[in-house]
Amino acid sequence: MPKWLRVYLSGVLMGAADVVPGVSGGTIAFILGVYDRLINALSGVNKASLIMLFKGDLKGLWKHFDGAFLLSLGAGVVTSIFMLAGLITHLLVVYPSYLWSFFFGLILASAYFLISQISGFSWRHFGGLMVGVAVGASLSLLVPTQLNTSYTMVFCSGMIAICAMILPGISGSFLLLMLGMYGFILSAVKSMDLAVILVFAAGALIGLLTFSKVLHYLLNHVRSMTLSFLTGVMLGALVKVWPWKVTDTWSVIGDKKLPLEEHLVLPWELLNYYWPTDFLLPVVFVFIGFLSVILISYIFLRKSTNSNN
Repeated sequence: MPKWLRVYLSGVLMGAADVVPGVSGGTIAFILGVYDRLINALSGVNKASLIMLFKGDLKGLWKHFDGAFLLSLGAGVVTSIFMLAGLITHLLVVYPSYLWSFFFGLILASAYFLISQISGFSWRHFGGLMVGVAVGASLSLLVPTQLNTSYTMVFCSGMIAICAMILPGISGSFLLLMLGMYGFILSAVKSMDLAVILVFAAGALIGLLTFSKVLHYLLNHVRSMTLSFLTGVMLGALVKVWPWKVTDTWSVIGDKKLPLEEHLVLPWELLNYYWPTDFLLPVVFVFIGFLSVILISYIFLRKSTNSNN
């Protein structure tokens, strides 16, 4: 597989995850082995890059920001978001428990993957993990609010969402849901409202260029503690993707109806409980999600290792 195609497919998988509230594109990037390269490329805004810009050294800038990598990855993310926005919305309405089960397994495997990256796991790391769990669970239990949909709010939403999207364990689309902007942005993407899309993209770009530098510093100086905390946030977010839940209130987005407020239950507490469809199939999808992450990480990381050798 050509390197650019592997990076593009990584972007497709990241975009698919970013569409779903509760799943992080940053998590997918980490699993696929492109996360460090992404953060290094995005954090390239510095004195050297500004000098190249003023000198008109476009070739140098392209290389400095790892342009080929960012272009391929970004194209994959954009392709996936535009192609899958409608599909994911449909699946959340028609097959919610199966979709959440799949992502429950995906997050479990992702957490396992991140913990395996921490060498010499100690009580200090465990403490960071527990703090992350508390933060992730608290975010997941927040009740969505409804803010105004002015261009200023759209711009700020772009900044907030993109910062979360590049963090393993924190879902940008989930934060949009908490701000009451998820349906508005998703509808804008589906209807090709260019004004909203461009303002949101501008906010996302500013957020990327600034927050990526913070992440770059943390991963280079306190990597193990950062990974411990982010893994905890990811595990705490399992509250949001618990497959068995009862919806209390709904949100209407266009012709679709999405759950807004929910409470968690055990499978056999569901109304008209039928174990093959309400318990067995969701468990199967949990395993499919878990094995998908293991398989994808094995394929992508193995090919990456072989190409480096």
